[in-house]
Amino acid sequence: MAVSARRGSPLSPEEIHAEALRLIDERGVEALSMRKLAAALDVNPMSLYHHVPNKEALLDGVRGLVLSEIELPADDGSPWQEQIRALATGMRALAHRHPSLYPDLSAHPQLTRQDTVWKVLSRVLTAAGVPEERLSRVRNALFAFTAGILLAEINGAFPAPDDDAFDEAVTLIVNGLSAYAGDGA
Repeated sequence: MAVSARRGSPLSPEEIHAEALRLIDERGVEALSMRKLAAALDVNPMSLYHHVPNKEALLDGVRGLVLSEIELPADDGSPWQEQIRALATGMRALAHRHPSLYPDLSAHPQLTRQDTVWKVLSRVLTAAGVPEERLSRVRNALFAFTAGILLAEINGAFPAPDDDAFDEAVTLIVNGLSAYAGDGA
């Protein structure tokens, strides 16, 4: 760990990512710079490069931090319909907790594919009856559908966060999965 001459204590990747997230939540992804982050941490900007090679790597760490916040449904034998609703609700909570980061996060879906979110979604879709050979396409479609709804919600396309509209969207997902998995079409 690098020790800053100004602050006198070592930096950690966790501290760097948490502060970057705080700055993003406050001002947006576009406003984040290594210099602004270093100033907020009271370190020389070059100190950051001992932990992250560049801004994109920093953002990858922040995205990973945020994805770890999602409350995932347990594999407890509850009906897949409840689990898909819980997963959608967890994603919605994340989007509203970090509306400045969510557009960036949804533009980097490869991160969710490496995360436990993707594994949980695969488990739930398998329980719903989606055949293994279609899992990837169904996951991608659900991600795009859900991300679009959440982007519309946080960008103000709806008059206000509309719980009824969100519930209707999740009902469409559940009903669509029931029909899709039921007849194999």
